[in-house]
Amino acid sequence: MTLYAVPLPVGADTELFRNAAKGCVGLGLSPDKVAFQPTGHQGFLPEPPWRGAPAKPFTTPRAFLEHMEEVACHNANDRFDLLYALIWRFARGEIGVMDRAEDITLSRTLNYARAVRRDIHKMHAFVRFREHYLEGKTLFVAWFEPLHHILHKAAPFFVDRFPSMDWLIATPLGAIGWKDGILTFGPGGTRPPDTDDGVLDIMWATYYRTIFNPARLHVDAMRREMPKRYWRNMPETKAVPELLRRAEARAGMMIGQPGDATPTFADRIAARRAEAQALEDAMTAVEARTIGALRKEADGCTRCPLYRHATQTVFGEGPSDAEIMFVGEQPGDQEDLAGKPFVGPAGQKFNAALEQAGIERTKVYVTNAVKHFKYEPRGKRRIHAKPNGGEIQACRFWLEREIALVKPSLIVALGATAAQSLAGRTVAIMKERGKPTAFGEHHGLITVHPSFLLRLPDAEDAEREFGKFVADLKLARQLLGRARAA
Repeated sequence: MTLYAVPLPVGADTELFRNAAKGCVGLGLSPDKVAFQPTGHQGFLPEPPWRGAPAKPFTTPRAFLEHMEEVACHNANDRFDLLYALIWRFARGEIGVMDRAEDITLSRTLNYARAVRRDIHKMHAFVRFREHYLEGKTLFVAWFEPLHHILHKAAPFFVDRFPSMDWLIATPLGAIGWKDGILTFGPGGTRPPDTDDGVLDIMWATYYRTIFNPARLHVDAMRREMPKRYWRNMPETKAVPELLRRAEARAGMMIGQPGDATPTFADRIAARRAEAQALEDAMTAVEARTIGALRKEADGCTRCPLYRHATQTVFGEGPSDAEIMFVGEQPGDQEDLAGKPFVGPAGQKFNAALEQAGIERTKVYVTNAVKHFKYEPRGKRRIHAKPNGGEIQACRFWLEREIALVKPSLIVALGATAAQSLAGRTVAIMKERGKPTAFGEHHGLITVHPSFLLRLPDAEDAEREFGKFVADLKLARQLLGRARAA
C-alpha cells in the first residue's frame, strides 16, 4: 500500500485544504493512505498523482463547513488528517456524521474547535495597544501570543472596535495591520522588549483597579479566565499581586460598613440646601484657590448623576497661566480611564492640528465643559452619549472656576456643547464657526470638535475638514496676538 503525503503550508487556510481533499477523494485515497503534512516535511513520501485525477462530486453539511473553518485554525499536526477522515465518510454517503458526538474522530475535532474559539476570545480580551509615532502619525501597536492560527478569524473584531485608529497586532504566527481603512496580514515576529508607555498603561491599570471587587475574589477562577501566560503583555496585571494581598482586608472593610439608609424627602431637601450653600461659599472664595486645589475638589463632584457611572472626574490640564484655553465637550472612554483630557483618538487628531497650526499643547490649557464621561453600555463597549442641558449647566460651576483662575486671553470652544456652556445659549456651529466672538469678558472663537473629523467616512472629506480645522486654530493664534495688543 502506497502512502501519499499532501503538503500544505503552515497555517494553511481551508480553501487550500478543501482543494487538496477533493483531489484525494477523486483519486479514491482513503484516510489511511494520505498524510497531510507541512510543506517541506513530507520526507520520502510521494505526492498523490494529481494530474488527471477524476472529479467526484459530493456534498458536506453546512455545519461541517463552519466546523472545518475553526478546526483548520488549530495548531495540531493531525487536524487536516482528522478533517479528511470526516470528508471521506461524507463522500462515501454517510449521513448524520455531525450528530455523533461520541464518534472519536468528530470528538477530537470538536475539542480542537473549542480550543480555537477560546483562543480567539482570549485575543479579543487580552490585546493591549501601546501608542507609537511613525512617519508623523500615531500607530497603536500590540503584541500577542496566540496558541493557534486565529488571526484571520480574530481580525474583524478589532476592525469593528477600532475603525478610526491605525493599529498593528504582531504575533509569532503572523501580524494584522489596519491603516487608512485597509486590513493587511503579514509574517510573524519576535516579542519586543518590555517598555512602560505611559498613558495607555496607566489607563488599563486604573480600569482594572476600578473593576476589581475583593468581595467576589476567586483566585482559581481568575487564573482560569486570565491565565498567567498572558500577563506579561498586559500592563494592568502588575497590580494583581498587591490587589490579591489586600483583598481580604478590603472585603472585611466592605462587610463591616453599615448599609445605606434611604433618606427621607425632608433629609434630601436639607442636604441639597446645604450643598447649595457650600457651593455658594466656595464660589466667593474661588480667587484664593489654585488650579491644583480646584482639581482636587472636583474629584469628589456629585453635582449631577454622571459621577455614578464614570470612572473618575477628568479635570482640565495645562499651565495655570495659559493664554489660550480650549474647551471640549466631555471626556471619552480613554480619557475616563486615564483621568486626562484629549488622550484618545480625538485627542490625537487635536494634537496633530495644533502642531500644524504652530501651537504647542504644553503651553495651552485644555479642558471640557462636562467633567464626567456620559455613555451607553453596549456589550463590553461604552458608547459616547451627548450631555443634556442640565448636565452642562451643573458643570458650568467648574468651568467658570477654571476660567477665573487661568484668566486666558482667548477661549476656543470645540463643538456645540462647549459653545453652549460658554455662551449660555444654543450655538449653530457651522454658522458661527471661525468668527471672533466673546465669552463674557474673554475673547473667543468657535470651531468643530476634533471627534467630528473622525466620523467622516470619506477620506477626501476628512482631509478637507482637517485643513479647515487647522485654519481655525491658526486664526486662534492671530486672535491671541490681537488680544495681547489690546
